[in-house]
Formats: sequence, structure tokens, C-alpha cells
Amino acid sequence: MPRTALRICPLCEATCGLTLTVEGTRVTGARGDREDVFSKGFICPKGASFGAVDGDPDRLRVPLVREDGALREATWEEAFDAVAAGLRPVVERYGPHALGVVLGNPNVHTMAGALYPPVLLAALRTRSLFTASTVDQMPKHVSSGLLFGDANAIPVPDLDRTDHLLLIGANPLDSNGSLCTAPDFPGRLKALRARGGRLTVVDPRRTRTAKLADRHLAIRPGTDALLLAALATVLFEEELTDLGALAPHVQDVGELRSALADFTPEAVAAACDLDADLIRTLARELAAAPAAAVYARIGSCTVPHGTLASWLVDVLNVLTGNLDRPGGALFPQAATERSPRPVGPGHGFALGRWHSRVRHLPEAKGELPLSALAEEIDTATDEGEPVRALVVVAANPVLSAPDGDRLDKALHSLDFMVSVDPYLNETSRHADVVLPPPPPSQSPHHDFAFNALAVRNQVRYSRPAVPLEVGRMAETEILARLVLAATGMHGADPAAVDAMVVDQALGKAVQEPRSPVHGRDPGELAAQLTGESGPERRLDLMLRLGPYGDGFGARPDGLTLARLLDHPHGIDLGPLRPRLPQLLKTVSGKVELLPGPIAGDLPRLREALRERPAALVLVGRRHLRSNNSWMHNVPALTGGSNRCTLQLNPRDAARLGIADGRPVRVKGAGGEVTAPAEVTDAVRPGVVSLPHGWGHDRPGVRLSHAGTDPGVNVNQLLDGSLLDPLSGNAVLNGVPVELAPVPEGLTTSA
Repeated sequence: MPRTALRICPLCEATCGLTLTVEGTRVTGARGDREDVFSKGFICPKGASFGAVDGDPDRLRVPLVREDGALREATWEEAFDAVAAGLRPVVERYGPHALGVVLGNPNVHTMAGALYPPVLLAALRTRSLFTASTVDQMPKHVSSGLLFGDANAIPVPDLDRTDHLLLIGANPLDSNGSLCTAPDFPGRLKALRARGGRLTVVDPRRTRTAKLADRHLAIRPGTDALLLAALATVLFEEELTDLGALAPHVQDVGELRSALADFTPEAVAAACDLDADLIRTLARELAAAPAAAVYARIGSCTVPHGTLASWLVDVLNVLTGNLDRPGGALFPQAATERSPRPVGPGHGFALGRWHSRVRHLPEAKGELPLSALAEEIDTATDEGEPVRALVVVAANPVLSAPDGDRLDKALHSLDFMVSVDPYLNETSRHADVVLPPPPPSQSPHHDFAFNALAVRNQVRYSRPAVPLEVGRMAETEILARLVLAATGMHGADPAAVDAMVVDQALGKAVQEPRSPVHGRDPGELAAQLTGESGPERRLDLMLRLGPYGDGFGARPDGLTLARLLDHPHGIDLGPLRPRLPQLLKTVSGKVELLPGPIAGDLPRLREALRERPAALVLVGRRHLRSNNSWMHNVPALTGGSNRCTLQLNPRDAARLGIADGRPVRVKGAGGEVTAPAEVTDAVRPGVVSLPHGWGHDRPGVRLSHAGTDPGVNVNQLLDGSLLDPLSGNAVLNGVPVELAPVPEGLTTSA
């Protein structure tokens, strides 16, 4: 008999509640959970396809171990024996930095990915950490670190209460939101307009989001920081700044005014290809709105001035008095957030504490740029050992990082590599050991990262909807065993990892004067923890010590795991609330509006005023049925408009002799690809667009459906040399390319 089970969707950042239909051990249907406290029944095509994603026949079910050059199926014991034998000699001979760790985007979509990689990194002490953040949102982390002293203090637009939203380089009708967790983002934008609010979208493409807007500004790619600086300058020139309640907590306003004086609308208009009067109008409207928010995403991050653009977003929110106030941009407070620190000066945020060996690229937030991974493997220098072994968890950098061909060769040269991945994909095919986690229906789920970015405070938890299949291993146990194997403790009980974390956390909590458990016995507190597993005990601990927790009895009506389990549709914790100055960790204890590294990068932005734009530049694009390279093996999520085509404007097509549907050769600094043309006025002249995450045509990949229409790897057009200097983020948008039609009858290849 079919039954139903609740599950939080792990397929994008919206984190919608699902009601699954389960027959035996198979998910046969998914619909939105109407009683979910956050998503209230909303569902997108990805969530509706949960069963197909979950039951993909190409998912690996047992570990693979390389033997005589080929991967074979193995037992879990054989696999972890091989991991220990492969990783430890590298660390012992060459030191910890010779072991690299690569973490992919799916880590933040799983409970295991949040709980165990930090333990692994703390134990390894390697500086060779590379993550998807440096091909995505690292500029926002860096700007938040410099402004607020905390790289994870990211304000989000108060979508449900704002009167005016300026949205830059984001397409939430297709992405469902990013660094802004908001189920039914489209519905929230429509509600904004229905209540008389205003939506302005800045994007070189007329996206689905842009079509919904009151105003669409088709800006020249890569010039977002210039536009934002000009908006700030208008606020200063026309005396429109009003910090309101923020004023006592902000410094450097006068210095900022002087630093931005050159960026008038008239000065930036040509570079942005926008009318100066329109820029002034936009600034005035922003200042006049009863409540307004500026929100920018990947299109403004993955450009040469990504950190400056991310910084200026919050500068505008500050100058208009909209930071940290209802209807503006506020800081969420997740249920598992650590206890608040005392108000006052903190340690601040430091950049460049170490550098990469080859190009001396500075670390940011403990990470080196993913664009540097290949050279850190294949290039010898006098400054330490190259990366000789890799632990790759839920990452596919051959497709997601620039110059995948070089990285493909570099991975093949490693002494040892282990991948935690459900698929044999373009990256994991190089591994000596592949450890496959079970499908999401067989895993618990709690959103640690996304609840810290949510537009409403709430907490939800899903236990596995389907029992763990015989022969599989829970992802939490896989990663716990990986920690043990990589750190010389192979063979120990994996439960010891969770017990160690609990002991350390409680040991610190009882010594913290502001903690609700100050002075208590850690052993007595540990005995109170509930849950069916180590991960659940850790969640219970974090909930109890969090801002809404019971404090182990100090607040009897507070959160615990038991209480959360009693509310299977989640617990609503209320709208976002002002949190400054409490969360500030800057050295001054204030919002530092003009940090030194930012001021030092402004001359580079002034140079951009004089740069001559390239004839054609490339931008990426998202699709509602895709999430990077994850889902192209699911038939229900491919086809139709979700295709790997090169979009270009009719004027450019006519000028270059390119016909709709015909193959086009695209050339960039890193190489060439060939894709079918899609001639459309949805992109502005001078701009072409290829989607990200395609290129499933390499040998040894087991993605049967994706291989039938592999598409091309857009990142192969990049050589990895272009980076935002402050964050190390790859420049993926606004890069120059050349096009040429492929003559009739000529064989093409990517």
C-alpha cells in the first residue's frame, strides 16, 4: 500500500517542504506540503521530480576501488582500507598541505555535508582547500567579512515587507533564489507588485524575472559595481542619505563620500551603457521608498569587480537606512546559530593569511581559488609541495572550474584521489576510490546553511522517508569514516567522531559566561541529548544551545530535537528582526563602511571607466529545471527550453552570418566549444549566453541520459587567469569571446 512521508527538498536553495508518495522503498510521487510553515505547498519542477532524481538507475550503489587501472565494485571495508592506505602516506611524507580538499555545492544541501567536512578540515590542518564558493559567492562572503567582521553575516532582502526591490544579476524565477532562501520567490515578487511595490531588475538578459519587473535595465555585463557606485554618489550629491537608527553603528561615511565622488552617473553611463538620468531616477526612487532593499547575486559576483559590487549593495542599504530594518535587508537568525557574543569590538576579518604556491593568490575565508586547483597539482615550485592527493566531496570541478581540460589531466596525475559522489561523473571518474552516498529519501535533512539565509526564521527537520537500503551506508557514516581514515584513526568506531564533537562543544559551552549552561557538568548535559544517531544528537545539542533553544532546561519552552520532531511541518520562529549591533565582529565594533582592502581596490574600478568594451562578451544562465551539473541525467528535467544553446541577439547574428539552430564555434582564452545558435532578443546586443554545468561527453562517465545530449562545457572557454583579486572568485561573466559560424557540411566537435 502506498504511504506518504514528509521531506525537505534538497535540490535547490528554496528548501521547500514536500509530501512524498512511497511505495515499498520507492518514491513514486512528490507534491508540495501545504502545511509546511515556510513553503506552504509551493513546489517547482525539480521538487516534483524528486522521485526520478532519487531513483536514478545510474546512481552508484556500492563503492568503487581502482585496481590495475580500472574501477571495480568493492565492499565498504575494502574501500576505506584503500582510502587510509592512499591518503596517510601522502600526508606523512609530504605534509598536510599536499592533501587537498574540494567541496562542492551539494554539501550545503545535505545534513552530512554540513556536519563532517568542518571536522575533517580541522583535523587535517591543510591549507589546500578549494570549494564551489570561489566560482560563485565568495565576493559576498568577503564584503560581509570586511563590513561586519563576519564572512557569514549576509543580509537578505525582507521580501514580504519591502516596498522597493532593486535586483541585480539574479534570476530567482529560474534559480528559486540564491543567498536568499525563499520558497515561492516568484510568488513573493508578484505579491510585492500587487501591494504597490516596485521591482527593478538589472541584467543583460531579459530573463523571466526581468519580464516580471516594473523596469528592466539591460546593463553591459561586468559593470554592476560602476552602476552601484553611481547610485551611492547620487545619494551623497543630492543629500538623500538617511542612516536612521543605523547611524551610531556606522563609521567612515564621510570617507566613503570622497572615495566614490568620481563615479557620477555621467561618468559611468557609457561603460554601463545606461542613461545617466535613468541612474539618477533609480537612486531617487530607492531613497524615497518607505522601505527598500538592494539584492544582487551571481551575475554581480562572477565578474572582475565582484567584491566591490557585493560591498556596494550593502553600502546602498546602509545609506538609505534600509540595512537591518523591516522591509529592507536583515540578518536571519537560524535555530542552530551559536549563542550571541557580547556587543563590542571583535577580531575582524582578515584576508590573505596564506597564499597559493604558484600564483601567490591570497586565501579568503580559509579557501584558495578553485581556478588555481589544476596548477597547484601540476606545477612544481620552490615553495612547498604540490597537491598530490585529493579528497573530493560532492564536487565536479572538471565542469564547474575554468579550463576543465587542464584540470582533467591534472587529476589523472595525482598520487591518490577519493570522491564522495553518487555518480561516476567527469571528476569522480579519476578517483582511486568512489564512496557513493544513498539517495536523499534515505537520508535525514536539516538546512544549516540555508536557514541562516532565510527570509523568515523557522526550523524544520526530516528523518529518512525510506529505510537505508541493505548494502548502502549512510552519508553521515561515510563522512565520519572518511575523517578517521584521513587522519590516521582508520578502524575506530565512526560514532567516536560525533562523540568527540559533542564533548568539545559542551566543554566550551560550560566555560562561556553568557552560555545558559555555564558552570554545569558536560557529562550530565551529554546524557540529556536525544536522537537515534550521532548526527541527531549533534542537532539536538545545537538546537538546545541556539538562540531559541531550551538551554538544557534554562528555558523550558525552548527548542529541542524532541519538540521539533513533534512538529513535522516545522516551527515558525517569526519574521526577521533587527540584530545590529550585536552581530558585528569588526575591530571597531561598527559597520566599517570603507575597509582598507576595499579602498585599495577602488583605483581598479576607476580604470574600468576608461576601458573599451569588447565586441562580444559571454554570460551564463540558469534554468528552473537545472542546478549546476547535478540533474542532466534525469529525463524529466532536460529537454524543452533546458538546452545547451548559445543565445545571441539577432543584430549580432546578422552581422556574423549566424543562423538560428546552426552550430557556432565559440572561442575564448581557454579554448573553443561548438554549440547550436539560439537567436533571440532576450539578450542585449554584444552579449552571448551559454548555460553552466554541461559537457557530459568525456569517456568513463556513467551518466547514460546526460550523455545522449551532453552539451558543451562553457568553462572550457576560460583559462582561469581572470579572478576578482580580493576574493579569488573566478570571472565567469562578461569575458570576451569570438564567434564563427560552422560552414554547412563541416563536422563539428566541442
